[in-house]
Amino acid sequence: MASRLLEAGHRVSVYNRTRSNAASIVGRGARLADTPRAACEGAEAVFSMVADDTASRAVWLGEQGILAARIAPGSLAMECSTLSHDWVIDLAARAIALDLRYIDAPVTGLPADAARGALTLLVGAGEQDLQRAESLLRTFANRVLRFGPVGAGTAYKLIINMIGAAQIASAAEGMALAQRAGLDLAQVADAIATSQAASPQVVRNTRRMADGDHDQNVVFTSQLRRKDVEYALRMAQQLHMRAPFGELARSGLQELCERGRSQANESSIIEVAAAREAGGNA
Repeated sequence: MASRLLEAGHRVSVYNRTRSNAASIVGRGARLADTPRAACEGAEAVFSMVADDTASRAVWLGEQGILAARIAPGSLAMECSTLSHDWVIDLAARAIALDLRYIDAPVTGLPADAARGALTLLVGAGEQDLQRAESLLRTFANRVLRFGPVGAGTAYKLIINMIGAAQIASAAEGMALAQRAGLDLAQVADAIATSQAASPQVVRNTRRMADGDHDQNVVFTSQLRRKDVEYALRMAQQLHMRAPFGELARSGLQELCERGRSQANESSIIEVAAAREAGGNA
């Protein structure tokens, strides 16, 4: 995303907790800052992309956080991470109190999509604020979907990621059952890809399940998927609704993380499904 902004001619300052992770973008012309505050001094637009609420709070709050920087009133503050709905509402209020224009814009898409400017942004924002931000957003996204005011983009992102978790968990059970039945998993994955059960999540992950390829080229970790489901379930609870399929997916992801597979690709959930025996867990 930062590379796309550079390529579009913008001056970009960056901060990363692990400085070495910023080396490639600095090599392309970005300025590396020591703190989020230093990165955002005088900025006309701020983007954040981190893993979870804890990281987001660390980036935005405190003496060295983004909101402590000297940012001109009316500047854009855009959070592209997948975070909890309640934290996004809190953060938006803090930014708006400083006269910043907050854009709730979690992304969907793979790193390769970001590199070619083909991410999808799931936006919650005022219409005028989004109009101001759109030219920047279009540098790395070819679809910008506004779902309503601030918080609506995050609400949709949590919903769709919970649906994805349930799909992947169900696909893992099916693949584990196919393995027990003696079927060729590669053939099963190919057949699923053209079946009524196919979705991009299911197709990508069943193929990785067939290959046993969970530790190389990790696209999305088990830990991150579990986090997203937990945030979705928290939102459901706040809206006085149960989500039992989401709860089942979270249970499987929690078990997977407890097995030491938190940093493996989420397709590794087949290991949990394969280990379960009738009448209880293995």
